[in-house]
Amino acid sequence: MGTIHDLIENEGRQGALSFDYDRRIIKIAAEYMAMEESSIGFLYSGFTHVGLPHKRLSDDAAWQVTTDRVTMVVEPGRKASPSGQPVYVGVPYGSKARLIMLYLQTEALKTNNREVELGRSLRDWLKRMGIPQGGKSIADVREQAERISRCRINFEFHGGNSSGLINQNIVDTAMFFDDNPQNKTQFLERVKLSEVFFEQLIRHPVPIEEAAIRSLNGHSQALDIYCWLAYRLHVLHRPTPISWIAIKAQFGTGVVRMGHFKAKFIDNLKLAQAVYPDAKTDVTSAGLTLYPSKPPISPKTPKSSQIRQRESR
Repeated sequence: MGTIHDLIENEGRQGALSFDYDRRIIKIAAEYMAMEESSIGFLYSGFTHVGLPHKRLSDDAAWQVTTDRVTMVVEPGRKASPSGQPVYVGVPYGSKARLIMLYLQTEALKTNNREVELGRSLRDWLKRMGIPQGGKSIADVREQAERISRCRINFEFHGGNSSGLINQNIVDTAMFFDDNPQNKTQFLERVKLSEVFFEQLIRHPVPIEEAAIRSLNGHSQALDIYCWLAYRLHVLHRPTPISWIAIKAQFGTGVVRMGHFKAKFIDNLKLAQAVYPDAKTDVTSAGLTLYPSKPPISPKTPKSSQIRQRESR
């Protein structure tokens, strides 16, 4: 993937687009390289092994992902309804759910406080991440925030002949603000992460680059792959092969045909590596080989001035 970053550095974004490369990859890599500064975000390492669904499930459906290391089950929460019967709100899904989860974990870890203020601060952060602040987009954010606040997640870790189980809510308490009675969901103003989840986050944080997350906004599988590579690559001591069966178990829940999964995964792997230039991998017929690589948050020399110089030629 380094070839594309070198091409953008030498030719600029517009010049690179004239070459025979996927335009999406060039645009994402160029956007990432053009960011002068980037803050560090954090997420719980468990989410680098398993991820939330990419698409909406039926509101009463649970979600399960099982790999050789961990099984995660996400159960949808329920809320009161005018009928007198509680209704399911569904499990969180897609890129916006991932962005909200990242925000909660980053703020809690940076402040060393389980209570996280949302409201304007969340809106400002989402704006920095490239999420429009109106219409359907903000309605989607409201919906995912409520789903996160009400769901329950179980992690079961496997190792040898033993296993460990963690049952947890993401959020212990939440304050909602109804700023528009016509909305079906309310906007979260403040949440308090559950003690169990916060403890796991403190013990097992994975640092990631917010510039990378912004550049991958809207590509939920690429986000998952980026976080996985950020967790795995820099601790490797030797090339490590991962079979297609294992990769599909982690990233392809719900996809029936291996051929369809492979094609989509390879596309999203390229997007993830567009914002992680030092990530070294090889795609083979047997699967994916991971190589020891620098972590993604290593100091990065800003290249935006070089790109702008090329664009002005």
